[in-house]
Amino acid sequence: MYELLTMGRISVDVYPNDIGVGLEDVETFGKFLGGSPSNVAVAAAKYGHKTSVITSVGNDPFGVFLRRELNRYGSDDKNVIVNNDLQTCVTFCAIKPPEDFPLYFYGRFPTAPDLQITKDQVDLDAVKNAKIFWTTLTGLCQEPAREAQLAAHAARPREDLVEDQHTILDLDFRPMFWANPEDATAAAKESLKYATIAIGNREECATAVGDGTPDEQADRLLEAGVKIAVVKMGAQGVMAKTATERIVSAPVPVETANGLGAGDSFGGAFTHGILSGWPLQQVLDFANAAGAIVASQIACSEAMPVESEVKALLEERGRGF
Repeated sequence: MYELLTMGRISVDVYPNDIGVGLEDVETFGKFLGGSPSNVAVAAAKYGHKTSVITSVGNDPFGVFLRRELNRYGSDDKNVIVNNDLQTCVTFCAIKPPEDFPLYFYGRFPTAPDLQITKDQVDLDAVKNAKIFWTTLTGLCQEPAREAQLAAHAARPREDLVEDQHTILDLDFRPMFWANPEDATAAAKESLKYATIAIGNREECATAVGDGTPDEQADRLLEAGVKIAVVKMGAQGVMAKTATERIVSAPVPVETANGLGAGDSFGGAFTHGILSGWPLQQVLDFANAAGAIVASQIACSEAMPVESEVKALLEERGRGF
């Protein structure tokens, strides 16, 4: 039984060693495991949890690299499907701190191996038994992956989950993967029927439940049936709301080297806190600090911290447990 099973995107992230310039001027690069659900699985594995990701790679050297990296980080590759017809995806990023990190996706249009997963390829028993099942809105952007992801959700109805089980929907919205925003909104509403926790920033929450204040968005997510609504508010921190609690965690400021992996680090740390049974305030503070650590470094998966690093940063900022 997995403590965390994620589903969706995987890619080779190719990051420049030359900082502050466009890709046309970069001379050398490094390659890393990437893709949001894969990064979340890696992050949780580094906290000691048994994790895996339902995804797909091509039958090529980059696919071998990604499967090897998952295992190296402690997240098994048992649920990685090898697609013999498509190439493994590669994502290039320019690094222009503090706020400019443009992404360039290769091998993802018109489709990608992880968007061609069929429901028959998903281990539904593993999905059903996982303590936490994590999916993303992006995983619903194309068939047959959409049908496969919804079939996975249907294997663990919200009302059948026991007390320590959760289904988390990452409202990760990337417009370039959708024909129009309305399709993403419809997909989010369908997936929210199964989620016990929803996580997104203000724009992502607006796609799922409409624009409004963070509190209004959180309330709409709760009305959709989730037990915990998490709204990332940028410079105002992160808010989590339940039927009985409203908690805000202030940001943990750092000098940003690459902001792309912070959300995935937040996700892995959030699941660690939930699996550990921590109070919600503690979960949010820990996840915030974990995200800050990754934002302060270039790599994403390679930079995912261990628990002692996160606690040390919180102690340093006077926010220890």
